[in-house]
Amino acid sequence: MSNTAPLMRPVLILRPEPGAEATEKRAQERGLTSLLYPLFAVRPLSWDAPDPANFDALMLTSANSLRHGGDAIALYHHLPVFAVGATTATAARDHGFSSVITAGPDAPAMLAAIGETPHRRLFHPGGKDFRPYDAGPFHITRRAVYHAAEAGDEAGLAPYLAQNPVLLIHSPRAGRRVAALIPAEQRERLSIITISPAALAAAGEGWRQALSASTPDDALMLDIARQICQI
Repeated sequence: MSNTAPLMRPVLILRPEPGAEATEKRAQERGLTSLLYPLFAVRPLSWDAPDPANFDALMLTSANSLRHGGDAIALYHHLPVFAVGATTATAARDHGFSSVITAGPDAPAMLAAIGETPHRRLFHPGGKDFRPYDAGPFHITRRAVYHAAEAGDEAGLAPYLAQNPVLLIHSPRAGRRVAALIPAEQRERLSIITISPAALAAAGEGWRQALSASTPDDALMLDIARQICQI
């Protein structure tokens, strides 16, 4: 009986910093080899902060809103926060918000959860690019506080794909970018793990394996990767 350890495919982390570094650390903790090739670089945007008195709750669909929103985000520390996923919820607490509720996995699911509360006047600081959603009975004020600019290209990605990695896709926009950069004939030997069903749909079809986390949790994505990375 052989005692040789099984070979493991690496994971390819495509999310921007600082999230990429956090994912790499979690991958190492699970004994995974990781490759980094961010497809986006997040940049702060100038924005005007609406009067906090106009709102009774805050929506957070990405921790990037906290990382790149600047000092003005602190104006809303007294408001309860509804955050998509454990990572964003933790970032909100670290930022200084005391009342944080995890809801998701996306904005529509979050609004369904908020609908069970009295809150109706919501402030949503987010990215320049976002998936439209039905506001329903809520009055929602959005501000774009950051922008994820495209980075990398097909030629730069090619050497990483040659290592037969499992791709980690952390947003629907990243899924669309991956679908655009990787032609159908290359997908049959590559596997993907996405952070949500929406990201999975955005990545298209034809992959060797295509799996989605049940909740928007980076650690859960890596737990799935640990199961399928063995060659």
